[in-house]
Amino acid sequence: MRFTVEPWAPEYGTPTGAELEETTVVPEVDIEVSARDWAPIAPTGQGADSVLFVDGVRRVDANVWISQPNGTATLGLCATYAAGAVHCDGKAELVASEVRRGLFTAAAGAAPIVTRHAEYQVRAVAGSTPEELWLGIQQRMGENEKEIAARHAADSLIVVDGPLSGAHVRGAVGYVKTHHVQYLPPALRPVIGHLGAGQRTPLFLTTTAWSRYSWYLRLPGPADHPWASVVRCEAPADLGTAAAAELADSVTLTLPRFASHGHKDPRAPQNLYPIGGLERALRRRLGDQGLLYRSLRVAASR
Repeated sequence: MRFTVEPWAPEYGTPTGAELEETTVVPEVDIEVSARDWAPIAPTGQGADSVLFVDGVRRVDANVWISQPNGTATLGLCATYAAGAVHCDGKAELVASEVRRGLFTAAAGAAPIVTRHAEYQVRAVAGSTPEELWLGIQQRMGENEKEIAARHAADSLIVVDGPLSGAHVRGAVGYVKTHHVQYLPPALRPVIGHLGAGQRTPLFLTTTAWSRYSWYLRLPGPADHPWASVVRCEAPADLGTAAAAELADSVTLTLPRFASHGHKDPRAPQNLYPIGGLERALRRRLGDQGLLYRSLRVAASR
């Protein structure tokens, strides 16, 4: 029996699902080159000298039940979330870190929760399922990331950890470490497996609520199976094909030098060093979870 061992630490799952879901959106693949000419692209050049990495973290401090006049209770989440940015131009510098807290709930008449150590402002969401509440936290964190990216972009290449959304910062690139959906048609999927380190696929275009260019690239690292060390990048379609291809080349030349190694990061090589460092810095700023939880329990008993 032949097998390979996934480099990611088991507690982080795997960067690729056991079986990728088929997308319901038909991508346009005749964008940069025709489908019959799809092959790995190896850009030449130096890449970007200045890169701004943007990311966010979130944590639920407590689940709360908000009493309603009819005798029922509605679920809410008291959460702390943070966003920040690291600028790299030969050195890495933390240029932004913002921490916010919120009470995420659909409960009518919800009011801020004030404790001895923190205040949770109401963040209204559409529904009360755990998935809808988590989505509300994710959306607020994403808004903070966009604000930070816009303030600190300057002349840097902007890399946002995770997929982009419709209200993106112009020129920003989404960086997706984990794969759940199979976007390419079957005839083109082998191209991913043929990628070498520092190579990318041609561009393809997907359209849902908004349109974006995407491409896959392989980072330096293990290549034991077709998806090993592969990430997907996104760029807004309003760039135009020529500008998007130029951006894709720049990203493909730039990101490999930030790829992490297994002895330093449990999600190597996809969790880039600046992103991993930013996540740690932001988590340290979230505050003591146990202390915040006890403060919420005291506030609830008043």
